[in-house]
Amino acid sequence: MPSSRIRRAWIAAATAAAAALAFTGLAAPAQAQDPAPDAPGTWIQEPRTAEGTPSPLSAAGWTAPGGAASPGDFTLQPGEMNDETTRRVTRLASVLPGSGGVQKLLAGANRTIEPWCSRDPFGTAPDPDIKYCLHSDDSISQEWVPQGITGVSDAKANELWGEAANIQLFASYDGWDPGRENDPLPTAGDCTEAELAADDACNQKGVRITFVQSRTNPATGSPEIKYRHVLLGWTYVNSADHVSFDGLHAAEYPIQKGVHAGGIVWYGNYLYVADTRNGLRVFDMRYILDLDPDGDPKTHDAIGTDTDGVKTTSDVEDKTKVGRHDNVWYSFGYRYVMPQVAAWKFKAAQSNPKGSYACVATGAPKSSYISLDRSTTPDRLIMGEYCRPESGYPSTGRIASYPVAALEGRSTDVTAQGWANYLPMAGGGAQGVAAYKGTLYVNESKGTDEPGNLWRYKWSDGRLVQDGQAVKTARGAEDLYVERGTGRLWSLSEHRPGSDPDCKANKAPDDPDGTDYCQRVLYAHKLSALGG
Repeated sequence: MPSSRIRRAWIAAATAAAAALAFTGLAAPAQAQDPAPDAPGTWIQEPRTAEGTPSPLSAAGWTAPGGAASPGDFTLQPGEMNDETTRRVTRLASVLPGSGGVQKLLAGANRTIEPWCSRDPFGTAPDPDIKYCLHSDDSISQEWVPQGITGVSDAKANELWGEAANIQLFASYDGWDPGRENDPLPTAGDCTEAELAADDACNQKGVRITFVQSRTNPATGSPEIKYRHVLLGWTYVNSADHVSFDGLHAAEYPIQKGVHAGGIVWYGNYLYVADTRNGLRVFDMRYILDLDPDGDPKTHDAIGTDTDGVKTTSDVEDKTKVGRHDNVWYSFGYRYVMPQVAAWKFKAAQSNPKGSYACVATGAPKSSYISLDRSTTPDRLIMGEYCRPESGYPSTGRIASYPVAALEGRSTDVTAQGWANYLPMAGGGAQGVAAYKGTLYVNESKGTDEPGNLWRYKWSDGRLVQDGQAVKTARGAEDLYVERGTGRLWSLSEHRPGSDPDCKANKAPDDPDGTDYCQRVLYAHKLSALGG
């Protein structure tokens, strides 16, 4: 059995042969058992867009805030590993039990939301139409940071999943890796055995999706809001020829950190997740796998067999491992895992400068956030960039759209719908956008020291122009989602106490310890109230 100290070394001068292994069935993520020796980078996941050289000269395409941009830069092409990924997921699903679907998962949701609690990231901003407060540890978690949001109004025209209604989904990324970050040589790897024993947060867990539902409890007849986390995964086949899975990681860092998941869209069976520098990752609601089918974490259930015929079991109590280890399945303690089934990557070279919020004005954009517009024909997926202009890089961030149904094919390129714009905000900083009935809504976070801004824009002669003044909203405002039936515009806040000095320095008058000032909430504004 390999050492518990798992190496995540990235060797820049890896040979072409080693790089080529990244696209074979031997790919072995570093968190998992049996990493392929002398094959650095074989655990890199899809999508992987082509990398170019950043240059301020790319500002030549810049027009002005709100002006036209090139839609051709947004062209997506299918990931090279899509066919292989399909085979792996099918194989994994033959070993691990299914969840029984979204409705069954929601019926067993194990966490409770408190509506209208005292937590108040709005401060002097007006109250929203509705506010959901997460379970206390999720509200202040240093590890999991909320970002993207979607729901059943995106998924289905009738806003029902079977008979289930009132469903929201939000994504959180693992933004804390204390074992590696405290390591004197961070490039050497992740946690030691002692660090793992002290804090399971040492693992890079990637992304989780949280399913939320407001409903009536069938036993009591009382209203309740329940939720459940699902870990997203990446399948691979290790050197022992076992199918397995790891958490999500992205290719843009010297050591592969998690995908940011700044935007998500649920459309039909598919969940699309933004991968910032690379494009889109695709998941399938029909492939949510259950590592605790009897619902009792202590029983370590019997699981199916792979092609080797060896019987396996599961362990959802151990939060320090993921994938198959010595014929036992782990999932960082989560009952449910949803593996990636496909990817879309930018066709143009990615030349945005790393380590900066600046954006080039031409070439591959950033996939910072995505949302769905069902008020057009055909339904469209909106994609846009988070950018902060700086010298030589004036872009405020581009947005464009795709016919979302075209993304289900995965065999030919998908181009943007013939338009693209730079966002009108001179300082950039868009955290999420949503388009509905000709209006573009944009969330701008102002950090932890003041409420964010919710802007409205209209298209006029191919330009985006401001429509009224900004509506003040939550601190740390993130992605946006339109819930058509209720007429609500949903979002969520990302900050937590201790995440920034301002969370304690700028206390609310009735909160001397700063404990509630930055705690996270899901919330929604009435669309009808935003034009006032």
